[in-house]
Amino acid sequence: MEIPRGTAEGMRRYLGADLLSGFLVFLIALPLCLGIALASGFPAIAGVFTAIVGGLLAPAISNSELTIKGPAAGMIVIVLGCVQGFGFTDGRDPAADMQAYQLALGVAVVAGAIQILFGVFKLGALGEFFPTAPVHGLLASIGVIIISKQFPVMMGLQADGEAGPLSLLASIPEFIANMDPQAGVIGLVGLAIMFGLPLLKLRAIPAPLVVLAVTVPMGIYFGLGQEHLVNVPSNMFDAVTFPDFSGVATATGVQFIILFALIGTLESLLSAKAVDQIDPYKRKTNQDRDLLAVGTGNTIVAFGGGLPMISEIVRSKANIDNGAKTRFANMYHGLCLLVFVALAPTLINRIPLAALGAMLVYTGCRLASPAEFKHQYQIGREQLVVFVATIIAVLETDLLTGIAIGILVKIVIHLINGASIGSLIKINADIRNEGGGTTVAVRRAAVFSTWIGLKKRLNNLKGSGPVTVDLSDTRLVDHTVMQRLREMEQEFSEEGAKLEIRGLEDHKALSEHPSAARVRKSR
Repeated sequence: MEIPRGTAEGMRRYLGADLLSGFLVFLIALPLCLGIALASGFPAIAGVFTAIVGGLLAPAISNSELTIKGPAAGMIVIVLGCVQGFGFTDGRDPAADMQAYQLALGVAVVAGAIQILFGVFKLGALGEFFPTAPVHGLLASIGVIIISKQFPVMMGLQADGEAGPLSLLASIPEFIANMDPQAGVIGLVGLAIMFGLPLLKLRAIPAPLVVLAVTVPMGIYFGLGQEHLVNVPSNMFDAVTFPDFSGVATATGVQFIILFALIGTLESLLSAKAVDQIDPYKRKTNQDRDLLAVGTGNTIVAFGGGLPMISEIVRSKANIDNGAKTRFANMYHGLCLLVFVALAPTLINRIPLAALGAMLVYTGCRLASPAEFKHQYQIGREQLVVFVATIIAVLETDLLTGIAIGILVKIVIHLINGASIGSLIKINADIRNEGGGTTVAVRRAAVFSTWIGLKKRLNNLKGSGPVTVDLSDTRLVDHTVMQRLREMEQEFSEEGAKLEIRGLEDHKALSEHPSAARVRKSR
């Protein structure tokens, strides 16, 4: 099977497929970019800036063929927290809001530069360090926060910016009772479309596009005031805003530089890896190059007033479903956004804010879906404990503290299950040649915190003949390692090599899931 590549020849050969997919992804991306920017405390046009730069720049740097670069819902909480930390008032004081916006841009520039360094120093493996349950717990908690913040917007109301997510969730009945009659109806119709259309399995029709097709005429019919509509300038160059670096060295600045760089990098790496797994041609992204592309894009776009970007999973999945072949589909989606914003800003200004709020409430519901709780339980009850602990910790504290607590809970569970403190720090593995192949004998424990070391050893053995991972002398093999070993088995096979896992006969699986953690039975 011929593998399409993002070369000049590939650009010509797959022009039709990539152009069509880029256009369809643009239809999905436009409302989401606007909504994500507004939910983040940035001007609506900032999200479009990001998608344009991500589309035009990333294909020239990254070798990721099918990922779409742009703003993502998972970054809303971080960006909003940053502008609020710098004094954002949500419209009550426009001068203070502009200053907070510019200070946040300064933070984003520095974070983007750090991501560039991550790529230069080949730290793409950073995403491999974090265990899966806390990461999924972090994303689910972000989903809960998005729902809490966007539900009043969907009802045509302005929520208390100081209220926490749990307080806002408890106020949902009050929001419904006090909703703006016209904007609230538009929001509820938009939400019904977002949930209902996928049930009809009409994949060729993007739900966000249908929401706009229905709610824009509704807004015109109701005569919605400008306070309930998106507002972008008629000339997008008027929206270009330069960063203020005076907040970079403050406590708020340092905190959010870490969050922007760390969480943004982690989300982008995980998304790119997920897209690789569903790429019909099984092409692999060079994570270091992709980080370099994302970091460069973030640095450039923050200098002009845009949101942070990542490799975005939902739009990337749509890109694949629409038949994209190469990275130029991402470029065409960026070009479509550029042309539309330049030529038709008046149409954007007819989009109801409640409709964008409905799209984001739906996105939050997907991040915090009950199916995710069920999935974690199926992997193992200990996974569910870590997952829920992370959610609670994030909602009660902040993102960094929350994921740190989730990882700490994971470590405590590992210690209870027989791992020693030393085995959590350094991989203990012997490499020996046996019967024409190589065996990597792992001792003590194989857990998330030592996975990078084990993976490096295995990658170094590719091409040297059959490789066996012997886990018979381990007390514990956690879910993260089990899952990633299964992925490596597939990678070896795709490259014409062989990786075999053995030595788990005396271990007890903590659930029936194929990637469940294994604990050695008492002898």
